[in-house]
Amino acid sequence: MSAVDSKQGERQVVLTSNQRHHMGKKKKEPFTKSLVEANPKAKNKMNPLYWHKVAAISGVAALGLGTYGAHGFKPKNPAYKEVWQTASLYHLVHTAALLAAPSTKNPNIFGGLLTAGILAFSGTCYTVALLEDRKYSSLAPFGGFAFIGAWASLLF
Repeated sequence: MSAVDSKQGERQVVLTSNQRHHMGKKKKEPFTKSLVEANPKAKNKMNPLYWHKVAAISGVAALGLGTYGAHGFKPKNPAYKEVWQTASLYHLVHTAALLAAPSTKNPNIFGGLLTAGILAFSGTCYTVALLEDRKYSSLAPFGGFAFIGAWASLLF
């Protein structure tokens, strides 16, 4: 509604309380922004959906290495076949867990520790099995602790 001010000859706009309430508010945009874009405070934070891409890459590697271990890997000492299978199992299980990283309270901690665990534990086991030499096994315990830390991070 509008009214004319007779003293100054200017037009004034009279707004209803509902119109005043919505003044200056932006229209809602469709939900197409990423989680980071939607939260201006998270401007410098990594997009949690990044962990889906990490899981995809890790999953491709896990399946490829598992297939090679099952069909192409022929170690001289059959005990190393079991080491390869252990690496493949932990690699694939923790890759599947990476898919849940964006839904956790601390996705970068959970995803980062799982990724570090996969690289340190499974990577070490793959190396030991491929080279058939246990002297390369020193990083495996750190990978195991990274796995434990990732799962424990869900408590906080």
